[in-house]
Amino acid sequence: MDIYEIMKKRRSIRSYKPEPIEEEKVHRILETVRFAPSAANRQPVFCVVIKDEKIKQQLKMAYQEEWFYTAPVIICVCSIPERAWKRSDGKNYADIDATIVMDHLILAATAEGLGTCWIAAFKAPLLKSILNLPAGVEPIAITPLGYPLNTPEPTYRKPLEEMIKYIY
Repeated sequence: MDIYEIMKKRRSIRSYKPEPIEEEKVHRILETVRFAPSAANRQPVFCVVIKDEKIKQQLKMAYQEEWFYTAPVIICVCSIPERAWKRSDGKNYADIDATIVMDHLILAATAEGLGTCWIAAFKAPLLKSILNLPAGVEPIAITPLGYPLNTPEPTYRKPLEEMIKYIY
């Protein structure tokens, strides 16, 4: 499967098989964190991989959707703003760099036959506490990771003409 097929195949998966994920697959997916581009190559990103059932149950306080906890793995992608590059107007790129990492993770998972669902609607202070994140490390997105039980049909996508402006 080439990268274009992977991008078209990716879906937000909200049901997972209970079977564990092979460690080699998890490792290959996590390796993409190192290769994700970041502004000025600062790499202001930190990831937490959660397999512990007790911690997964505690995460219900931060994000309550039941399907989320059926996946064998949950990954939290965090930014470290103090390590990030800042544009001349002060714009900090830490969160952008973290979202690039998340994108790499979910595309790699798709290539491995696994499902993910990009989640940002969590209670950040609770998540930070549950994961015992150090000061200065901010959770940006979380995703379950597992074999899909059901794969939804593609969702509506805007026509390209509504998203692109050409200047010749």
